[in-house]
Amino acid sequence: MFSCRILLAFLILCILGIDVAFSTSAKIGKGYRLISVENAPNGGLVGLLQVKQKNNIYGSDIPLLQLYVKHETVTCLRVHITDAKKQRWEVPYNLLPRENPPAVKQTSGASLKNSYTTKAKEYAGSELIFTYTTDPFTFSVKRKSNGQTLFDSRSEESDPYSDLVFKDQYLEISTKLPKDASLYGLGENTQPHGIKLYPNDPYTLYTTDISAINLNADLYGSHPVYMDLRNVNGEASAHAVLLLNSNGMDVFYRGSSLTYKVIGGVFDFSFFSGPTPLSVVDQYTAFIGRPAAMPYWAFGFHQCRWGYHNLSVVEDVVESYKKAKIPLDVIWNDDDHMDGHKDFTLNPTNYSRPKLLAFLEKIHARGMKYIVIIDPGISVNKSYGVYQRGLANDVFIKYEGKPYLAQVWPGALNFPDYLNPKTVEWWSDEIRRFHELVPVDGLWIDMNEASNFCTGLCTLPEGRICPNGTGPGWICCLDCKNVTATKWDDPPYKINASGIQAPVGYKTIATSAYHYNGVLEYDAHSIYGFSQSVATHKALQGLQGKRPFILSRSTFVGSGHYAAHWTGDNKGTWKDLKYSISTMLNFGIFGVPMVGSDICGFYPAPTEELCNRWIELGAFYPFSRDHANYYSPRQELYQWKSVAISARNALGMRYKLLPYLYTLNYEAHTTGAPIARPLFFTFMNETRCYGLSTQFLLGSSLMVSPVLTKGKSEVKVLFPPGSWYNIFDMTQVIVSKESHFLTLDAPLHVINVHLYQNAIIPMQKGGLISKEARMTPFTLIVTFPLGSTSGEAKGNLFLDEDELPEMELGNGYSTYVDFSATVSKGTVKVWSDVQENKFALDKGWIIEKVTVLGLKGIGGALEIKIDENPVDDISKVKFITAGHKYPDKLEEGSDKMKSVMVDVKGLELPVGKKFSISWKMGIKA
Repeated sequence: MFSCRILLAFLILCILGIDVAFSTSAKIGKGYRLISVENAPNGGLVGLLQVKQKNNIYGSDIPLLQLYVKHETVTCLRVHITDAKKQRWEVPYNLLPRENPPAVKQTSGASLKNSYTTKAKEYAGSELIFTYTTDPFTFSVKRKSNGQTLFDSRSEESDPYSDLVFKDQYLEISTKLPKDASLYGLGENTQPHGIKLYPNDPYTLYTTDISAINLNADLYGSHPVYMDLRNVNGEASAHAVLLLNSNGMDVFYRGSSLTYKVIGGVFDFSFFSGPTPLSVVDQYTAFIGRPAAMPYWAFGFHQCRWGYHNLSVVEDVVESYKKAKIPLDVIWNDDDHMDGHKDFTLNPTNYSRPKLLAFLEKIHARGMKYIVIIDPGISVNKSYGVYQRGLANDVFIKYEGKPYLAQVWPGALNFPDYLNPKTVEWWSDEIRRFHELVPVDGLWIDMNEASNFCTGLCTLPEGRICPNGTGPGWICCLDCKNVTATKWDDPPYKINASGIQAPVGYKTIATSAYHYNGVLEYDAHSIYGFSQSVATHKALQGLQGKRPFILSRSTFVGSGHYAAHWTGDNKGTWKDLKYSISTMLNFGIFGVPMVGSDICGFYPAPTEELCNRWIELGAFYPFSRDHANYYSPRQELYQWKSVAISARNALGMRYKLLPYLYTLNYEAHTTGAPIARPLFFTFMNETRCYGLSTQFLLGSSLMVSPVLTKGKSEVKVLFPPGSWYNIFDMTQVIVSKESHFLTLDAPLHVINVHLYQNAIIPMQKGGLISKEARMTPFTLIVTFPLGSTSGEAKGNLFLDEDELPEMELGNGYSTYVDFSATVSKGTVKVWSDVQENKFALDKGWIIEKVTVLGLKGIGGALEIKIDENPVDDISKVKFITAGHKYPDKLEEGSDKMKSVMVDVKGLELPVGKKFSISWKMGIKA
């Protein structure tokens, strides 16, 4: 939709004889020409670009641009384009650390005119090649190993997009794509078509408080990065493209091209060469920040509800979980604990401090944790110390010299400006004060898009109370007027905000408000939640030396380095159950691996059957939490007998798998690897996995295949090639010679979870609280291809003092173990290699059982060594075998029916010592 001034510009251009196609896909201008290029002091290239033909569509062109190109690492190429004459807004370098490009040149284009041919020129690195043409300036990025073009900014006459466009409030650039490329990312949004980007769906990036029930709309986070997976002649390769820009943008994906239309900032592209999905995320998170280390207890089950009106209700919830024998690690409060919805306060009646402290002492003694919500908005209240200290420290975002007035749950409020160093100090002090009041174990930061129940420039009403407490708290009761006089509040190009082209200041901070050093909300809007996460992480790190746990609704590039995420307000529907998988998998790609959805839905009331299926799935989210709306009926997992059964089954398995999940947490923290992953991360050459959005992997080997449809007692599962063992009954195995779908039984209390061949995963006995579960003996599950006479398997285990701030080896409080296994020449061998053994030895952890799957049989001649020393007394060790079963009923009577699962029981192998265990494998008759 065009504004009046755009229409006027169009008419003027027509009068001048300049042809303009009047549509959203119209070509704008003739691009830029490269008029100079030279080597930068740091080894990159610096060039100047001059506009070829000026026009006023979406404003006037910036006449001279600076181009900066550098191979930042072997696998990362950066292309940065900005105004050559003055500084433009960029994501702050202190917020997301990276190398500064050269300072813009204070010179005129006239003195730099040179003669250039249009022949393409190259700037090659080890993995990527930057190729450019001069008139018009275009560039491409190629992979050296296979010659594939990963990005190509040329605009040909038949293309529905322009050459490079760079105006103050409108930037446009495009890339050609092969039609069979599979793209993922560009979020946060709820994607009804699954994890693959779907041509012609809208992709708008602008942090917005509209619930996750809205499809194909900009939601709480902004992540302008995509992964591109291509398969050429059966060989797959992946790469990623990040446009580091916090301004609102539309991204048009047409299948054969992708176009960015951005309303400010700069073009700051980073290209990550991969070539595997895992290496792409490794390279990406090395740039944006590795995912935050999570404490062990965070992988337990969490229970929350908006509507726990007093502490006795919370106490009853905790005891009811214990009575129902359903695991629970963390109990949460939404804003019910607050005094009048004000941050860092307690309701003196319903959550009196003495009673709350007694409750926390009780649950902390059990090993449980307590987390509460805080919103960024600070209530305007003369008797409220948090507000008074904020005013005194000048910490709030301003409009025309005064703190910008908005409304959220406590009524009229001001928003802290987390770009201001003084605000970060004040915020840390307020968190310290609150922690002294209530020793919470983590913080939940919500409404930080930022959400505002009003729009525009508001004042406190005279003669009436706001809010008055009689109506819904989200109805604006301030006196407000629209702010449209500035170009920031009414930019010339309208992004598809909220899916309806809503004004960019709608139900948020007015975009002409300003932050520290005059930074406009227009530019900084989408990093608001990110900047709050950074400030909150810093504050919590300063408390008691513990590892922070932060859950944030709004996220941006780099948020995963500080916080976990949940997918926001979802519905208790079967469709939302399915959508949760795609959103979870996207956030793994975004570098936010600790993610999950509200189990059973935030609202309205779920059906009993749906809640059964949701806890079966949600038990395998990286972040597993039941959370419900104030207006919904109670939906704790013990409310239905059938759901309690499903919860005990699914969460029971989760708690056995906690050492595996925690090791994946370490892998994520050190390499960026998502905890929950699409199947193509492991099976990248299997094209049938590319759009699969109903199954996922935990790590590289554990496949979760939930029921997502009402009334179904079976599930259609894609099995990539290999042997897959049912983790709930490891005698059951599926053998797949090539990727194929198989329909499996899935009665109400059953979820199908399968472990792939060639893996070793550590498990424990489980329990009702992670603190107890992690002290139980270990079992190693070793998987070989079914009936294999030769093969190898690998796995690992990371253990540490999980509340220390750093998750690392070498601090004296951690142990890392590599596990290996082989079957060869009739001998099975399982062994370990240990780094930093002291911590595990001090804890006394032992491995009491090794379960090996897929063997041809069992014999004798058992040998056990610990630290290379033979164990003489093995009288307690027993072999127990069970034949494998085949639910697919394929190849009945074949040799595979003779394969067995072997349990080696009665072991006492210290986790902190190197061990080896081997035996001869006799063929089972």
